[in-house]
Amino acid sequence: MHIRSINIGSARRLRVGERSLLTGIGKVHVNQVVPVGRLGLQGDEQVDLSIHGGLQKAVYAYPAAHYAFWQARRREHGVSLFDEALPPGFVGENLTVDGPLEHEIFVGDELHFPDCVLRVTSPREPCHKFNAVMGFAQAGRAMAIAGCCGYYLAVDRPGTLAAGQVATLVPGQRGLSIAQAFAAKFAKHLR
Repeated sequence: MHIRSINIGSARRLRVGERSLLTGIGKVHVNQVVPVGRLGLQGDEQVDLSIHGGLQKAVYAYPAAHYAFWQARRREHGVSLFDEALPPGFVGENLTVDGPLEHEIFVGDELHFPDCVLRVTSPREPCHKFNAVMGFAQAGRAMAIAGCCGYYLAVDRPGTLAAGQVATLVPGQRGLSIAQAFAAKFAKHLR
């Protein structure tokens, strides 16, 4: 795995229909070494800890390969009128990565970076805030159908991370891939 971008964000208000909700989904690229503690990246705020954050969902990694999919979906729904690339962090991820896709990485796998160790824990589940950021109401369903969810990571050894770093993947038990975990979770919603 190669880190293309490190992204952090402060809690901010997001308009979802007629409501204004506090969210930490908006992340921006930072060009610096970022300390990583047990609860995530320094300077990154997570608002709803029942869904995102905490010890098991401290860091969210998202494969950069999926960005073309989202740009195309947004264009199909009339959200993006220009052919501009979506910026890293747009999906709400802390790490935009060139590396394992959901079918290639398993719950329990470890990512050994030069100064910290992260462990794969679960797939990301789309929420109504994700739909709002993407700009169309069926974005969560599109994620469920395509399986391009990314994955949450626990911090097993705190340290630092920086864009450009490469991790060595140390396989866990390899019983359940992120793709399998995500498909099982959303199978009932896709019938």
